[in-house]
Parts: sequence; C-alpha cells; structure tokens
Amino acid sequence: MQSHILHQQPIDTRFHPQGSYEASDDTVIETSTSLDPVRFQGHFADKMEIWADRETVAQYLDDHQNWFMRSAHPMKVEPLGVNAYEVTIGKYGAFGYEVEPKVGLELFPQQEKVYRIKDVAIPNYVAPGYEVTFNAILEIVEVSSGSQPESRIDWQLELIVDIQFPKFIRKLPQKVLQKTGTGLLSQIVRQVSHRLTRKVQQNFYQTMGIPAPHN
Repeated sequence: MQSHILHQQPIDTRFHPQGSYEASDDTVIETSTSLDPVRFQGHFADKMEIWADRETVAQYLDDHQNWFMRSAHPMKVEPLGVNAYEVTIGKYGAFGYEVEPKVGLELFPQQEKVYRIKDVAIPNYVAPGYEVTFNAILEIVEVSSGSQPESRIDWQLELIVDIQFPKFIRKLPQKVLQKTGTGLLSQIVRQVSHRLTRKVQQNFYQTMGIPAPHN
C-alpha cells in the first residue's frame, strides 16, 4: 500500500482517492458568522490485513508502547502518561495559510478485541487557531484460521476540525473554502492512514517473528 508523504510542507489541495480507503459523502463544513471557527467534519473507514490469528494481533496491539511511536514516524510522537500520546501531524496548508496540527490521543484498553482512540488534552498547550475532536474505533476480525490464519483490523474515524481562519481566508468564496478544506481533511487522513498501515504491518511481522507475506 503506497502513500505520498506530505510531511512538513503544504499539500496539493486536490483530493485523489485511491486504494481501499473510504471517506463518507457526509464530510461537511459548518459556518455561522465571520468571527466563528469554521468546522470541517467527516467519517472515514478502512481496514488492515494481517497474516496471524486474532489473539496474536490483539497481543501486539495491547502493547502499544512498543509499536505506536515507531510506526507513527515521521510524525513526532511523545508519551502522555501510560496510554496517551502527543502527536504532531506535520505542516499542512493552502492559499498561503499553514497549520501544524498537534493532538493528544488516548488509546483505551481493548474490550473483546475492540479498541477506542479518543482525543485528550495536552497539558500546558493551547492549539493556535484550531481544535481537533478525534474518535476512532478499531476491531480485530478473524478472517480465517488453521495453518494459515488471517485477521483484519477494521477501523472507523469520526473527525472534527474547527479552524479560526484569518481575515484574508474569510474573504474567499464559501464554496471554494468548503471544497479545499474538505478535500484537504480527507487527503491528510488517507495519507496518514496508508503510511501507518504499512508501518504497523512491517513492525508486527518483525516484532512477532512471523514471516511477512509476499505481495
């Protein structure tokens, strides 16, 4: 699974869907007055296939201290306590306006092979002009067992981003702002998820001592 890493630079605001990644059509922009933050939100879903049984995959995911920071690179990740991390996504922008999103994420312990990840406050940090609400669910599904077991991690993400744009951005037509913002949000999620999927798969096989499948 390939992705074009756009870390530390403005990205192409055109959205080019590819692979099995899915973004629902209800990605929207909400505005009220010119002084209020602009809200972008969307529902995203994808899957990750792993050649191992369900219990082995759960054992790996449970030990997130040993894989999350490594697999999230080149994003900057710092631990926040036992189950949370401070994640700096990278610089993204359009129309001469850039932000470097940073979000705290808490990885909750599994419940019957279902994991939840939610945003959490970063101590002593106030986001400059934006706010992120992150709510993800991951579920390990057994695809096949026996001599060649296979599992699948299905995930869904509800993402809300509120941005306080400067005046020169507010002067743009709302349709242009909507098209650019929703496309940018979808492209960031797609590229980060594809990169994270590839790295988690590689790290899983290395960590668990399981031969990686040949593509």
